Amino acid sequence: MLRSSWQRIDLPGADVKLWPSWLLPHEADVLQADLLATVPWEMHYIKLFGREVASPRLSCWIGDAGTGYTYSRTRFEPRPWPASVMALRRHIEADCRASFNSVLANLYRDGRDSMGWHSDDEPELGEQPVIASLSLGVTRSLRLRRKFPRGVQAEPGDTLSLPLSHGSLLRMAGDTQRLYRHEVPKTRTVSTERINLTFRWVGQASD
Repeated sequence: MLRSSWQRIDLPGADVKLWPSWLLPHEADVLQADLLATVPWEMHYIKLFGREVASPRLSCWIGDAGTGYTYSRTRFEPRPWPASVMALRRHIEADCRASFNSVLANLYRDGRDSMGWHSDDEPELGEQPVIASLSLGVTRSLRLRRKFPRGVQAEPGDTLSLPLSHGSLLRMAGDTQRLYRHEVPKTRTVSTERINLTFRWVGQASD
């Protein structure tokens, strides 16, 4: 059985590619089971509108020493790399032609878990970060929407929905984070879990 290859996603000004079957089904099954058992999943709390709230999913920040990361005004220090994720890292780096020193693992327990609109544009990631996103488990949609000036409302046609299936790999690079936001919305049609690994390079934030 042959693997698929990169497919370019048409988003003006962005650099987005999808590899629908980066992992074969049995490879994705084995990795998903391993991650469910070995990753120290925890509830992250973030600051939102002056309040500390629980994220609507379980997460784990994994990385090399010195890759502490701040998002939603909350600081996270890295956990050590599980063996399976460390091995995966080398292959993803080769296919994405980028280096990664950290990964945010998210566990969506069912359709009630979600990720709100955001961009991966923290200063530590640099001006044009490469984000590699591997999906395991039930298919969930990632929605991307161009950023608009304050006061301008997005129209329905301004949002692109990408179904991310078991074993698929999404690569976002260039000006994607500067120009677009993305989310994983809630859904009533999903009752099983999805794991998402987003590999990235965390550097020193400039003053």
